[in-house]
Amino acid sequence: MRHDGRLTRELIGVALCILQLALSFSAQAQQPKKIPLIGYLVGRDPDTESTRSEAIRLALRELGYIEGQNIAFDYRYAELRADRYSEFAAELVRLKVDIIVVAGGVPQIRAAKNATKTIPIVMVGSGADPVEFGLVESLARPGGNVTGITNLEGELGGKRLELLKEAVPRVARVAVLYDPSSLASVRELKGGLPAVARALTLTVQSWEVRDKDAFERVFAGINKWRPDGLYVSPGPLINPNRKQIVRFALKSRLPSMYSNREPVEAGGLMYYGADLVDSYRRVAYFVDRILKGAKPADLPVEQPTKFELVINLKTAKQIGVEIPPEVLARANKLIK
Repeated sequence: MRHDGRLTRELIGVALCILQLALSFSAQAQQPKKIPLIGYLVGRDPDTESTRSEAIRLALRELGYIEGQNIAFDYRYAELRADRYSEFAAELVRLKVDIIVVAGGVPQIRAAKNATKTIPIVMVGSGADPVEFGLVESLARPGGNVTGITNLEGELGGKRLELLKEAVPRVARVAVLYDPSSLASVRELKGGLPAVARALTLTVQSWEVRDKDAFERVFAGINKWRPDGLYVSPGPLINPNRKQIVRFALKSRLPSMYSNREPVEAGGLMYYGADLVDSYRRVAYFVDRILKGAKPADLPVEQPTKFELVINLKTAKQIGVEIPPEVLARANKLIK
């Protein structure tokens, strides 16, 4: 009888263990799966960024990531306040986001890189060479925790100048408007632009704007110099003040070339550069790969594969310019 009692107790013990294991597995199965949190650090304002960030969300949806269901975003918009880059980057790190997407230039990317050495960082929209500025070791093997897409805006300056000359052959004197805080613009002025200007027999004069109150004074100086073309380089002060720049170009009847599409849609004459919507869509690829276990150090930094030429025909008519048919035929979009 004692033997039977001991056997019964052992059977009860085994049954209890099985029950505990079953309850444990059931509890684990019922626990909600952690939703990946993506921190989004932007140098601009929400309105300027909305079209581009929407491209990322749509591309992620195509890969099966639906915001609010199996992926979440936490946005930080610095609105051109450089003092907030580090603050916002630190906030995202404290939130323990899974990835930080940085939409902007070197200062924003560097702020994120300084805030964390472990959280993956996906950059997009940077016009400067990330290798030259120490953000990655090389494009093919980034090393560290930063990867993504670089637009290398400084490399496109010469091409933009060529297109402006082709579109308006009479152009001989070009005023270059730039923000000296933009590293890509400074490099552009020191590198590609002067060489191309000499080859095209163009006279180029640069005019810097250091704050939003400087535009009218700079415009007055440009008018005194009497150029017959305007080249607008990229920079933190440029796009937010695009309407003011466009009004000046229209009033002065200056054919203008821009490094962003938005000013042309607001009345500027021409834009040539990377298809930014396509570049932003590519962010989804990096996010997906990293969430599936890839390391940023092993994901090559990509350069744009799609470029676009946008011409505003309404503006051309308004300032008395007739664009040659061969240039119009190369445009990806004509604003009529």
